[in-house]
Amino acid sequence: MTKKIIAFGASSSKTSINKKLATYAANQFENASVEVLDLNDFEMPIFSSDKEAENGIPQLAHDFYTKLGTADVIVISFAEHNGAYTSAFKNIFDWTSRINAKTFQQKSVLLLSTSPGPRGGSSVIEIAKNRFPFQGAIVKGSFSLPSFYENFDVTSGIINEDLKNQLLGIIAGIEN
Repeated sequence: MTKKIIAFGASSSKTSINKKLATYAANQFENASVEVLDLNDFEMPIFSSDKEAENGIPQLAHDFYTKLGTADVIVISFAEHNGAYTSAFKNIFDWTSRINAKTFQQKSVLLLSTSPGPRGGSSVIEIAKNRFPFQGAIVKGSFSLPSFYENFDVTSGIINEDLKNQLLGIIAGIEN
């Protein structure tokens, strides 16, 4: 049976290393169709209750929520801005949560993060691991890739064998 994977980097950067990691990880699942989302396709006004009262919830928030609902597994890789989510992701998350506080709709979720530095976005992934179960995510695993440019190649993916095997083990656990 083919699994539907929705993957995205939680960043609006056109050259997002987190989008590269999310895409790579999603494509490691066997018997899966992968759809990679770009947060730039869901750019909305900055969330506020005043804007919601005046204009309602933007259609793009509904579109994002619907995309998540089509998934068997959601793969998210977080960029870390000042120790937390990027403002682009947080805004989409805020708007979408107004449709349903259980934004992730009881879907299996793989949380990832990476950065150029040795901590690999470890602060933001901890925030997500603690927060997302309250938002309807069934967190099946998490993985942080440190020092992206030393450990990842766009052609080969993760080139550090220990880190690659760690991620593949997590994915195998989700598949079973």
